[in-house]
Amino acid sequence: MTTEELQQINQYTRRELSEEDVYVFSVVLCDNEIDREFERFSDEALDTLAKLFVGVTGIADHEPKSSNQSARIFACRVETPDGQTTTDGRVYRRLCARAYLPRSEKTQDMILALDSGIKKEVSVGCAVKERICSICGEDIAHCQHIRGQHYGTQLCYATLNEPTDAYEWSFVAVPAQKEAGVIKNFRQTTEHSQGGMTMDIEKRLLSGGEQHFTAAEWQTLTETYRTLQQKAADGEIVREKLLKDIAGLSAVILPGLGAETVLKMTANLSVRQLDEIKNAFESKAAEKLPLRPQLYRPSDTDTTPNNPYQHI
Repeated sequence: MTTEELQQINQYTRRELSEEDVYVFSVVLCDNEIDREFERFSDEALDTLAKLFVGVTGIADHEPKSSNQSARIFACRVETPDGQTTTDGRVYRRLCARAYLPRSEKTQDMILALDSGIKKEVSVGCAVKERICSICGEDIAHCQHIRGQHYGTQLCYATLNEPTDAYEWSFVAVPAQKEAGVIKNFRQTTEHSQGGMTMDIEKRLLSGGEQHFTAAEWQTLTETYRTLQQKAADGEIVREKLLKDIAGLSAVILPGLGAETVLKMTANLSVRQLDEIKNAFESKAAEKLPLRPQLYRPSDTDTTPNNPYQHI
């Protein structure tokens, strides 16, 4: 540890710590390689994250609670190891951080786990504005391509651009990025981004074949399924009412058709189509049976023959 690093650490402490008070280690947070989820950070995204991650706390398994905090980043930079390239032929770049934790009886097990290589793989939690398809260059949530599939000789993956927040990094057991061990937990900060994830899942489901989902995707899939169940139940209630209304109106305007025949004719129609038929039937029924208030009283000028209310 250098004097400069100790000064950087003391920016985050309430009292001046000495070199003996802290344990310092290096960690690779993420890189520009295509990961197991078929996503990669752009070079520009790594440069932005190098600034955003300074001062960010480290936790375990993305559990955001104060008792789970274990370390803090005090410096971060992008490195370019000599001679390394990514699987798609780019110059390999990685985001490296320097982090610290206090030396105490409570942290000895953590320090031992780090020194022995047991605690090694990490994951970042951040938010990005764009996920660009490698095939067409559009937002991958709205194009027709599916991550992990080949189109001709090209592999489809998403390039992550314009990070807006870096809110945590975690020690995890199973990372997404092979080198950095990074799992990207992107907060869905807008309705658009949440919808984008749902559309991406839908594309993968419709493509057929075996699919694997992250915890965040599985949660989205479950919530979507429950919402659709409720909407389907509500829709059935509306549908049954429309069918009954149409059957009653058809007896007025189409007396030659039996109720069973009308039911068969309308059984496979959509709610929108049923609503259109009901509105049309109501208009016809109103022409045949003009509605009058129960206490209807004609005006003095009403000369309708045989009007029981006509003044004599």
